[in-house]
Amino acid sequence: MAAEALSPVSHPDPAPWVARFAPMVPAGGTVLDVACGTGRHARMFRDRGHPVVALDRDVVRVSDMAGEADVEIVARDLENGRPWPLEGRTFAGVVVVNYLYRPLFPALVASVAPGGVLIYETFAVGNERFGKPRNPDFLLHREELLIAVRPELQVMAYEDLEEHVPTPAVKQRVVAVRPA
Repeated sequence: MAAEALSPVSHPDPAPWVARFAPMVPAGGTVLDVACGTGRHARMFRDRGHPVVALDRDVVRVSDMAGEADVEIVARDLENGRPWPLEGRTFAGVVVVNYLYRPLFPALVASVAPGGVLIYETFAVGNERFGKPRNPDFLLHREELLIAVRPELQVMAYEDLEEHVPTPAVKQRVVAVRPA
């Protein structure tokens, strides 16, 4: 019996918001993917020639990138009261998608290097009508991302909307830069 060919592992596509604004990240600068999950954004930036740091409490889904040049994997529970694991480090890009833990806002903003970009997207109040998350602790309030990034970062793009493609959701998104 012939051995079956192994098919490559597929990974979800990057969020359209992240892909749209990825070119704003300074060329060759290190990108931090917070609560990276499968590492879809870390992989995208790696493929664009950026060193990446993939941060999550469970890094099993990015373990295939371990040992790659310019890939750093940090396993850390960000919600256990321990200090921010990357204190003092700054990044050309900080990406957060579908994750909200409000006590991290100051650390995330501080992690954006001069000339760097924060790309953030997650669920907002109203999403409870469509499914998870429903818990208000995990839903942004109106303009909450704007308030979180100002006055340190300059907002370049912002959305607070209900969308129905590909699935119904209420989202808030921001792209903000730290002046060089």
